[in-house]
Amino acid sequence: MAWFALARVLFVAAVAYAGAILQPLPVGLPANIAFALTLAALVVLFESRLRETAVTRVLGALMGCTIGLFIARAIGSGLFWANNGDRRVEFLHSFILIVLPYLGLVLGGKHGEWLEPARLVSLFRATGPQRRYKILDTSVIIDGRIADVCETGFIDGTLVIPQFVLKELQLVADSADGLKRNRGRRGLDILQKIQKMAGIDVMISDVDFPEVKEVDLKLIELARTLQGKIVTNDFNLNKVAQLRGVDVLNVNELANSLKPVVLPGEIMKVFILKEGKEYNQGVAYLDDGTMVVVDNARKMISKTIDIVVTSVLQTTAGKMIFGRYIEAGMQSGVAPAAVERPRSAAPAAPAQTQQT
Repeated sequence: MAWFALARVLFVAAVAYAGAILQPLPVGLPANIAFALTLAALVVLFESRLRETAVTRVLGALMGCTIGLFIARAIGSGLFWANNGDRRVEFLHSFILIVLPYLGLVLGGKHGEWLEPARLVSLFRATGPQRRYKILDTSVIIDGRIADVCETGFIDGTLVIPQFVLKELQLVADSADGLKRNRGRRGLDILQKIQKMAGIDVMISDVDFPEVKEVDLKLIELARTLQGKIVTNDFNLNKVAQLRGVDVLNVNELANSLKPVVLPGEIMKVFILKEGKEYNQGVAYLDDGTMVVVDNARKMISKTIDIVVTSVLQTTAGKMIFGRYIEAGMQSGVAPAAVERPRSAAPAAPAQTQQT
């Protein structure tokens, strides 16, 4: 940035020197120098605004202005039969010479994105449906739920599996840690399952970015190149990609949005799995994994009971439901307006006991 500042200083000094030597205004030397400095300041201001504009828009504005000048010149030549001594004809020539380059400048700058290489290439391609790319992250492959989503048909377009993601999966599968090794092998099995699904287009991409070291940043650059979306359940990658203008499909957000809506006052059946952290609390889980904290239910562990929902808490990790155990003698005293919506909740599987 230092050479930018130096170039501006030299430019302003050169303009001020030219104003002092040539003195374009019929006034004194200080006034001419001030006039030259004002012009230089306006040019520097225009240059600072222009530096933030895309190059394609600048080129579009220049091309539009040039085309406008040629059209104005052609119209002026076509009016050779008019009386050039008439002030109305002179004004018409001047008006055309000002308006058409201005329109070309504005329209060319507004639609300058068509000068981008990708847009220019698309003009010569065969017309057809554009491919939509979904780039899979390592975390979402190991998670495994993406295979179920693909099987239901909610994911369209082409699933892209980058070569560097496969390499990371292989490193995890070859890890000395048994848990990591199982997760890596699970991810490879999920990919094999997705490839065998009918109607799912899977593409292995060899595009790599050697100058980028982190896998997450490589995914972002690949999404920019393919103009696709990243499929992940990594919270940090989600945020970084959004900051860089890349669309993200988060499987965790999809799962949270599909959980059934529960309102305070509703009655539901749950299976009390364990005791809660607070006094006389029990904990249950719905079929979708949502945790239910029930007051007065500590003595009802390993039993299916009726509860009334008191509140629902939405957190970044998911949804939590709070309820109160309806004892046998109190069921008749539950608010009549409560809408009963029973839920079948079988005893939780061993894997659910690990959820907190």
